Amino acid sequence: MGLFDRLRGDDNPRVAFIGIDGVPFSLLADNPDTFPNFAALRAEGTAGAIESIVPPESSACWPSLTTGVNPGETGVYGFQDRENGSYDTYVPMGRDVQATRLWDRVTDDGRQASVMNVPVTFPPQRNVQRMVSGFLSPGVKKAAHPEEFRDELDSMDYRIDVNAKLGHDDDKSDFVENAHETLDRRYEAFSSVLERDDWDLFFGVFMTTDRVNHFLFADYERDGENREAFVEFYEKVDEYVGKIRESLPDDVTLVVASDHGFTSLDHEVHCNAWLEEQGWLSYEDDDHEELGDISDDTRAYSLIPGRFYINLEGREPRGSVPRDEYEETREELKAELETLEGPNGRKVAERVVEKEDAFRGDHDDIAPDLVVVPNHGFDLKSGFKGHEDVFGKGPRNGMHSFDNASLFVDDPDVEITDADLYDIAPTILDLMDVDYARAEFDGASLCK
Repeated sequence: MGLFDRLRGDDNPRVAFIGIDGVPFSLLADNPDTFPNFAALRAEGTAGAIESIVPPESSACWPSLTTGVNPGETGVYGFQDRENGSYDTYVPMGRDVQATRLWDRVTDDGRQASVMNVPVTFPPQRNVQRMVSGFLSPGVKKAAHPEEFRDELDSMDYRIDVNAKLGHDDDKSDFVENAHETLDRRYEAFSSVLERDDWDLFFGVFMTTDRVNHFLFADYERDGENREAFVEFYEKVDEYVGKIRESLPDDVTLVVASDHGFTSLDHEVHCNAWLEEQGWLSYEDDDHEELGDISDDTRAYSLIPGRFYINLEGREPRGSVPRDEYEETREELKAELETLEGPNGRKVAERVVEKEDAFRGDHDDIAPDLVVVPNHGFDLKSGFKGHEDVFGKGPRNGMHSFDNASLFVDDPDVEITDADLYDIAPTILDLMDVDYARAEFDGASLCK
């Protein structure tokens, strides 16, 4: 429906959702003078810290945020997933998300949705008004629909993502410049669509915040050399969110949220190297680089981030652990993970979650048996090349956290208490007066 339809009496409320990937609530809440637009949104609406999901990884988080259900329903557990009954792995894309997306519910209700830069949405859906896919898309020409929208984005030098490789340089100036340029193009494109006023749901994500956090977050928290650059970048994010809020018509509620929190990174933990060191994992020969290279006597392996799988007989192609020893083996691995300490003497795991406590649904057959939610400072990695130290340090100084994700709603009648990522989808549907069955979601609406 367009503006003319609303003028004819169709007054259904609308929502503009702005994603700020990986932005911790404390960063914005603790600096109200630096980020006045977020402070105003909090004061005049409602805001709070929310929990992410297990595991707090963007490839799993965004499918859950946009469907309101856990990875056992979406079928996406992380950046890399395992084929059922195989050691083959794949990178989940939009078509691998098996649950109903928020914008599909809006479209099925006879309304229009514009979707921009949401991770794990490639290839773009053709049943929505307009769409450009986000993270993992090969480029605008293949990621945008319809054709005229693709041409428009191409003409404004729209970018799917920042050039993260620049963040590996010791001098972060080129990376920061690229992050600003990417943010500018994203805001320009968002504004262009928002101004058309022909949508009922606008759903757009600033992914660049996550990228900046990965390479500069410790500079912010620990007063490093790039702290000023970090703050300046977020001042621009604050400015753009403020401009978007100011531009929205009265019938639109602004929702701003992140998919997980962030914290400083002290140690990378190479989980498969640890499993190999402890005798849980071995390889067929010295030339190995993928899951399929593990040996027949492997008892457990790991996929990022912090997902641990028992090499189970009858489930894995060369499973070595008999099914009647599954519980005992899992308890043994869980106990070892719970006592694992880093070089600084701190425990790596804040908690170790069993699959039954995190995942349920039609696609839990590929769920990890255990997931480590790490303490702040420990970033969990899982390569299969081996021969690396268990603890290391890469070019990143920031990592995801399960706690401290952000949610802002420009409506004082929304109550953010004990909320998590699963609550966002039903809340948006309530704000739009779109009917749904409560049992369809793992979360609940935050509308009073």
